[in-house]
Amino acid sequence: MSDQHDPAPYDALLLLSFGGPEGPDDVVPFLENVTRGRGIPKERLKEVGQHYFLFGGVSPINDHNRALLDALREDFARAGLDLPVYWGNRNWAPYLTDTLREMVTDGRRHIAVLTTSAYASYSGCRQYRENLADALATLEAEGLPLPRVDKLRHYFNHPGFLQPMT
Repeated sequence: MSDQHDPAPYDALLLLSFGGPEGPDDVVPFLENVTRGRGIPKERLKEVGQHYFLFGGVSPINDHNRALLDALREDFARAGLDLPVYWGNRNWAPYLTDTLREMVTDGRRHIAVLTTSAYASYSGCRQYRENLADALATLEAEGLPLPRVDKLRHYFNHPGFLQPMT
């Protein structure tokens, strides 16, 4: 993964997000993914899961991401930009590693990554970088060619993000 932007054109955009459950049966497994390695008892996860169960076990983040994907694709098409847009998540399907594998299989070699977290923090930046590095290590272990992956800058202070809100 690169912190430097190569002038070579990108051949795909990856929308990278947190992920969320799509139904009641997904809630506890999703929370197990979010809290992996922390030893949180399943009973506590079920308690936390009640927040999701109030909404049918569905996180709104997935529909927001689908709407964002549609908007990006429409904007790209309107601008004449032939750049495929993929979606991968840290904690639920479509999983990041699976999406990167699909991108490599599709022949993508230089990927721009847009995270849905606008702000710099451990979970909003560094953890995504770690997730990308882990996913690339998995692909390398599988013998797949590694794409160049550039995570785009945070946009919390970008005029294009701020102006519509002011």
